[in-house]
Amino acid sequence: MTLRVSEILLATIQREGERAYPGECCGVLAGQPGEIKEVRRLLPVVNRRADDPHRYLIAPEDLQRVETEIRQDRLEVLGFYHSHPDHPAAPSAFDAEHAWPWYSYLIVRVDRGRAVEATSWQLAGDRSAMLPESLDVFNEV
Repeated sequence: MTLRVSEILLATIQREGERAYPGECCGVLAGQPGEIKEVRRLLPVVNRRADDPHRYLIAPEDLQRVETEIRQDRLEVLGFYHSHPDHPAAPSAFDAEHAWPWYSYLIVRVDRGRAVEATSWQLAGDRSAMLPESLDVFNEV
């Protein structure tokens, strides 16, 4: 599977990660599902994880609000994004434990307040591992 995102939307996620540093930013990736998941819209949400700034939590009511909002535009949740402050852009054990199959998980690495890398991941159908997903970043003209 491939996650396709414009340079503009990726830059927005990177800025969010930089603003949230040293905590994690988080949000929803919305678009049209298909063989290639193309992100059409980002929906930032408040990181509700108050006890640990190096984890993120999207509250059920926030996800419900986002789903209602994107349905009006005939979009669907393709996945989620979050930042990893001073850690690799790879899923942690915590991320893998809380992931759902099919969804894309875009992770932005933020080192010392600067976004430096972005990767995308998908949980295997049998929940055994997070698998790298192709990230196609394109220039929207």
